[in-house]
Amino acid sequence: MRVPMLFAGVLAAGNAHAQTVDPATDDIVVLGRGLDLPPGTPAYGSVTIDRQRLENDASGRVEDVLLDVAGFQQFRRSDSRSANPSAQGATLRALGGNASSRTLVLLDGVPIADPFFGYIPFNAVIPSRLGGIRVTRGGGSEAFGAGAVAGTIEMTSASRADLPVISGEALYGSRNAQEVNAILAPSVGNGFVALSGQFERGDGFQTTPEDQRAPATVPARYRDWSGGLRAVAPLGPDTEVQFRGLVFGDNRTLRFKGADSRSSGEDASIRVISHGRWQVDALAYVQARNFANKVISSSTFALTLDQRNTPSTGLGGKIELRPPVGGDHVLRLGGDVRLADGQLFEDAYGATGLVTARRNAGGDTSVAGLFVEDNWTLGRLVLTGGARVDHWTITDGFFRQRSAAGALTTDTAFPDRDGTEATGRAGALLKLGAVDLRLAGYTGFRLPTLNELYRPFTVFPVTTQANANLSPERLRGVEGGIDARPLPGMTLSLTGFYNRLGDAIANLTISPILRQRGNVNAIVAKGVEASFDWRRGAFGLSASYAFSDSKVDAPGMAFDGLIPAQSPRQSASATLAWQPRSGLLASLTARHVGRQYEDDLQTDVLRAATTVDAFVKLPVRKGVAVIARAENVLDETVVTRNQAGSMDLGTPRTLWIGVRFGG
Repeated sequence: MRVPMLFAGVLAAGNAHAQTVDPATDDIVVLGRGLDLPPGTPAYGSVTIDRQRLENDASGRVEDVLLDVAGFQQFRRSDSRSANPSAQGATLRALGGNASSRTLVLLDGVPIADPFFGYIPFNAVIPSRLGGIRVTRGGGSEAFGAGAVAGTIEMTSASRADLPVISGEALYGSRNAQEVNAILAPSVGNGFVALSGQFERGDGFQTTPEDQRAPATVPARYRDWSGGLRAVAPLGPDTEVQFRGLVFGDNRTLRFKGADSRSSGEDASIRVISHGRWQVDALAYVQARNFANKVISSSTFALTLDQRNTPSTGLGGKIELRPPVGGDHVLRLGGDVRLADGQLFEDAYGATGLVTARRNAGGDTSVAGLFVEDNWTLGRLVLTGGARVDHWTITDGFFRQRSAAGALTTDTAFPDRDGTEATGRAGALLKLGAVDLRLAGYTGFRLPTLNELYRPFTVFPVTTQANANLSPERLRGVEGGIDARPLPGMTLSLTGFYNRLGDAIANLTISPILRQRGNVNAIVAKGVEASFDWRRGAFGLSASYAFSDSKVDAPGMAFDGLIPAQSPRQSASATLAWQPRSGLLASLTARHVGRQYEDDLQTDVLRAATTVDAFVKLPVRKGVAVIARAENVLDETVVTRNQAGSMDLGTPRTLWIGVRFGG
């Protein structure tokens, strides 16, 4: 089928590549990609975002581009400039507000969620470093499938073929915002290296409504940086090694003077890919992360809690084998493991400004699994099915509290726990010329994060307690859909789904100023998702819509039958682009998020909001272009938090001007 250039990328996980010529054979050697997608993958439905769309969004932020996929959300509506980093959990299908990710997010096949919190460090994921993104909703059972209860977001790095030898951009924006990034990507022998760096800062906007501001109220300042290295080299005619490293630092101030957060990380991974007769995908990774946060009272404007240190480590790896079993079958066999350990160190302060308690808590978790999947092509019909068996552990959990003088007042060691989960998925894809029919069913599970188990948090004046007894979440779901290509350059997709998330983890209201994490019986989400892509001449139109009828199933509890917190029933996105010639591009993007509730009892409303963004790229000479970006052109008020009328707001109208070179 013909795919619209602006909006429907054909890139799937690992498909970006570089091409070099083997001087001994004159054959093209393809580097920098993963194994090819199995033929049954479309049975589960997916949405792709290509590199051009990633690079040409008004905000320049991956989490905002992901909003093109209606139904994608973070815990709050804020992006990574004005949200607390620990609130940046990614989810899909209105499966309930939760700061931990219910969606598995991969970069070049490696999970990138924080090992303690489960949030995604979006400030360190730069659009110019990416080749594309594929989003698949629903449970997963292949590599690292444990955790993909809402879906999978697979990001791939830009390859040498995507990148000039030198490229970058520099922009200046509203409220003294600055953004600079650059990539150096030379070929090295028969391989390539991509070295990248980015820095951005801004004085920030007032997240507090004008009538609620106090002398201590300050704009949401931000400052972050990151550096990345990716290297790919051939080990033979069919085998290559890929290395990726990332370091980042992120500083933000939210609402009040002194309410500062800080996060940092150092990640590394190594991956070996073989495209030979026996195909192999093997990788190992390590993460070292940290987080700190200061909580300021909204009544006294004094420091009440200093979450000064939250070190954590993540380790993992996988191996996947594809033996030669005949042209009609693609068989996948493998295993993966993920380990996480971390702890928090925090000090509580009283009204006098002195420390009243010092707390230390943490523990370890692990998930190790084996998986098998077969894709069987029978003419126009493709059948796919897979299963996983995972063993999980929650160990060495503890909570200790000392007085200001250092006397031990609480010393709790939580019992070790473990279990085994069997999950699977199956699908069918029927190709009927210009129409594809698909049907899929799946199960999945997600282990509670260390954050949910052991770390309380405060968004003043509400404190949310941890719960060391949380059970894993378990998903069951079914969906069916149609993909049609009625005209050249046009694609239409429609999916209906039913998902049931058992033992869903939620923040349960105990009193107006106290909540606790807990398992509810289930969150049931059913609904429809639609997408449309069309290109005619210089114009392109892309749109998506999601309706989710999501309810909490909690017999005997006050919120039984209510909509889960932070879960809009409707969301939509549309982008109209004009590209009359190479290098020149203008686009408008409209996004709508429906009304949702701050809490599980539906007492505080976050009203619906519609925003419009604009982007223009104007070439001035070969390899150089002027960039103009406008976020929230109509200056829509976007409420991101509402606690009994105390509100936070999202990004107001923000204008950018800058220059891009090499791309």
